[in-house]
Amino acid sequence: MTDDDVLAEFRAAQALLEGHFILSSGLHSPRYLQCARVLMDPRRAARLADALVRRLPAEVKQRATAVVSPAMGGVVAGHELARALGIEAMFLERPTGTFELRRGFRLEPGQPVIMMEDVVTTGLSSREAIAAIAAAGGNTVAAAALVDRSSGAADLGVPFFPLILLDVPSYAADALPPELAAVAAVKPGSRAA
Repeated sequence: MTDDDVLAEFRAAQALLEGHFILSSGLHSPRYLQCARVLMDPRRAARLADALVRRLPAEVKQRATAVVSPAMGGVVAGHELARALGIEAMFLERPTGTFELRRGFRLEPGQPVIMMEDVVTTGLSSREAIAAIAAAGGNTVAAAALVDRSSGAADLGVPFFPLILLDVPSYAADALPPELAAVAAVKPGSRAA
């Protein structure tokens, strides 16, 4: 699957939005990728996960025994990646503001896992998820995402394999270009403002 094929999947799902968006990182952007929309069709989600698996190095695919994702955005993406790899899927939650495994999920000491996100912008949530995996005893051997909005700039501290790299501008709230400042901002993500 080429980058154009991946973007075609987002466009077909009406998941590539234009406007003024506040990202979960707090940054503002004129474009937003609503991965929940692209993943709501199980066939499309399977195609994207299968394409991502083809991009993972053989060593990562052979080592990982589970996929762990941050809730909310990463849950479906992580489950689909785990399905495509034939391994278990778990997710992290923030009941008190910090990621943790709940619902009876647990990792064996040193268990090799892939941390899966839907979209990475700054990498903050991914790094927090990787820290939570370590706190639960797991060993994150790689991170993956459907989309890397940082265009390769996010440092997750582990090898990172996105399905597609996008260079989408994002701005601090006090540094908005005039055309973006003139449009009302919407916060479509899962994190409260």
